[in-house]
Amino acid sequence: MLPIMEAFYTIQGEGHHTGNAAYFIRTGGCDVGCVWCDVKDSWDADKWPKESVSDIVAKANQFPGKLAVVTGGEPLMYDMQQLTAELQREGFKTNIETSGAHPLSGNWDWLCFSPKKFKKPLPEFYNQADELKIIVFNKSDLKWAEGHASKVNKDCLLYLQPEWDKADEMMPIIIDYVKTNPKWKISLQTHKFMNIP
Repeated sequence: MLPIMEAFYTIQGEGHHTGNAAYFIRTGGCDVGCVWCDVKDSWDADKWPKESVSDIVAKANQFPGKLAVVTGGEPLMYDMQQLTAELQREGFKTNIETSGAHPLSGNWDWLCFSPKKFKKPLPEFYNQADELKIIVFNKSDLKWAEGHASKVNKDCLLYLQPEWDKADEMMPIIIDYVKTNPKWKISLQTHKFMNIP
């Protein structure tokens, strides 16, 4: 049983899989506490109903897209092995978005690692990450991003993403930075431009 804040079929709006149809599964519960979090309602796991893995997967199966994105909150507060196994048995690709603050569980086709300053990530995520996504709230976050980029595996894709409320201020800085440091790419929250969840 997992606390589920919401689950919905949409378009992935950010990171490497931007533009793909995806079924989002947002777990309730987070102890990282980012001050700029746009889903603070997710933090209290007790607010959200618990659902069985079979019910979660059955709901996902109602839609034609076979990309499942598990996010939060912080989904790795829970053991994800059964959920990923049942999703993959039904033909889904399994993606996770995590801060890396809790031990890795589950079998993931894609791991988006988005470390936060508010709770240190575990070392195991640097080797496992397919995508490193750093949210840029202040210019100083660029130096912080480089510290994480120096630890990830050589195949990990590197993304800088402006925090939504600071995008007007941070975007010119990020653009200049990526032009000077082309190992990085820019991630935008395109779902917000499209006015979709």
